[in-house]
Amino acid sequence: MARCVALILAGGSGSRVGGDIPKQYLTVGGSPVIRRTVEVFMSHPAIDTVQIVIGAEDTELCTTALAGLDIPRPVTGGATRQESGRHGLEALEDSNPDHVLIHDAARPFVDHATINRVIKALDAAPAVLPAVPVADTLKRGTGTPPFVSATVDRRDVWRAQTPQGFQFAEILSAHRAAAGQEMTDDTAIAEYAGLAVLLVPGNEDNFKITTHDDLQRAERITKAMTGETRVGTGFDVHAFGDGDADGDKVILCGIGIPHDRALEGHSDADVALHAVTDALLGAIAEGDIGSHFPPSDPQWRGAPSRVFLEHAASLVTDRHGSIGNIDLTIICEAPKVGPHRDAMRQSLSEILNIEPGRISVKATTTEKLGFTGRGEGIAAQAAVTVRLP
Repeated sequence: MARCVALILAGGSGSRVGGDIPKQYLTVGGSPVIRRTVEVFMSHPAIDTVQIVIGAEDTELCTTALAGLDIPRPVTGGATRQESGRHGLEALEDSNPDHVLIHDAARPFVDHATINRVIKALDAAPAVLPAVPVADTLKRGTGTPPFVSATVDRRDVWRAQTPQGFQFAEILSAHRAAAGQEMTDDTAIAEYAGLAVLLVPGNEDNFKITTHDDLQRAERITKAMTGETRVGTGFDVHAFGDGDADGDKVILCGIGIPHDRALEGHSDADVALHAVTDALLGAIAEGDIGSHFPPSDPQWRGAPSRVFLEHAASLVTDRHGSIGNIDLTIICEAPKVGPHRDAMRQSLSEILNIEPGRISVKATTTEKLGFTGRGEGIAAQAAVTVRLP
């Protein structure tokens, strides 16, 4: 089997992303960007070795970021990306691999499928470029400030990615021949040397972290990739009172809905918020509402139920979690919930600080069956998803 080495270029300063250290050493999802990148290649069965090329001042940063990984000592790069690539290739000359994949350290979301396509294509071409076709309309701007001077034909235009794959001897020779030129990637050097470069599909998530917005996107992707999603359910019932002086409304999701009888309960008897609270507590295995707010404790008499829900949400936040969505069903013959559904969703959105689009409030009846069918009370059931790191 052909020997294949991954050459990770990590010599850039990453000034556009901001901060005091190069972007490849910044942390995303609790792990340095460069470590995530290196681990992808180390876990690929076709990669024999991972060689890092770093900036002259970054030895300590690299040592800390890659602590515990079994890889060769990093190579010191040059003043440009092109020079750093050549230094890395020359460091591999003694081992003389068959193939080399040259990858940007700031692309931590490269996947095995893309690596597979690049390696397989090296059977048919001396150089391989993973890329995605340009979908946006392209404009050329001139002047200061710039005005559109032309629309650029996007047909046959691709966005280059890495890892770019090469026959090792071919790209080493091409790099040496291109010394002193200013080229932005290794396939440009291959083109300069007359090597045919084969395009293979890349991956939209395989983007290069360059700006602060890219860093935030990386955090979102990492959270989705590494998080645990849990589901919780809650159910609650409250009976109607006998029509006392306060019996002119029921409280559902913190919203007062006119009705001839109020619900009975130790707090404000908001059966809807109680069900959502229990669902959140269940998702994080924190008992139920009664274990946190015992009915026997007089301080909760008449308390607004949003206090209970805010407490459950804070427990999720304390675990660095987030609420995915809420699906709430209210079961009663009366009052009519439909006219108040949007207000209830907005109330839940404000209490939990999540978008209304993640909240569903539904209502149904039991076709006159059971205690809700007889108009003796209201029931509510809720399902929630919670994402935890």
